[in-house]
Amino acid sequence: MNKKTGKLTVMAMLCALAFVAVVAIRIPLIPVAPFLEYEPKDIIIMTGGFLFGPMSSVAISVIVSLIEMFTISSTGIIGLIMNILSTIAFVYPAAWLYKKYHSMKGALVGMILGSILMTLVMVLWNYLITPIYMGYPRDAVVKLLLPAIVPFNLLKSGINTALTLLIYKPLSNALKRTNLLAFQSENKSLTGKFNLEIALILGIILITVIFVILVLKGIM
Repeated sequence: MNKKTGKLTVMAMLCALAFVAVVAIRIPLIPVAPFLEYEPKDIIIMTGGFLFGPMSSVAISVIVSLIEMFTISSTGIIGLIMNILSTIAFVYPAAWLYKKYHSMKGALVGMILGSILMTLVMVLWNYLITPIYMGYPRDAVVKLLLPAIVPFNLLKSGINTALTLLIYKPLSNALKRTNLLAFQSENKSLTGKFNLEIALILGIILITVIFVILVLKGIM
């Protein structure tokens, strides 16, 4: 099995596992907001990021979120966007740091930064988007931020951090024994991928700024 085929095979397996994790495990964590449900797909996606680099984690996140939208989700395109933003905010910093500093410390620091970033991103985007697709008044959403949105995202990312640290090494070792992981991760020197990463980050920032401006002007 060549490198490309091996990588695609493992990534397909991770996409399937992440989707099964969403379907099989959904646990409300915050009593005041039972619609906020924990599911462990980010553990699988984080593992993909550690194995193949940050852009691979982005690809897995997008694929799994699209499958969710067309199968089990009732929130449509808004749910898709929120899913992708939440996962990327958590896994991308960790995968990037682990790629740069290939150690347990690099992974842990990256996941801590990812947890903080995901919480901030979800606070902002829940404030911007939840009134639109759930029909809540924006004042009601603001009242949920501290007692529900913030603790939910911190709990979710904390659980995923702990479980990722537990399963990553055993899983990667198992894949190596099957020769499915007999290849190197993404090359740091590929300018095209670097440019794609910058474009992705700038795109997310631009969309967020547009939403903020629209909300401030009272259009949304």
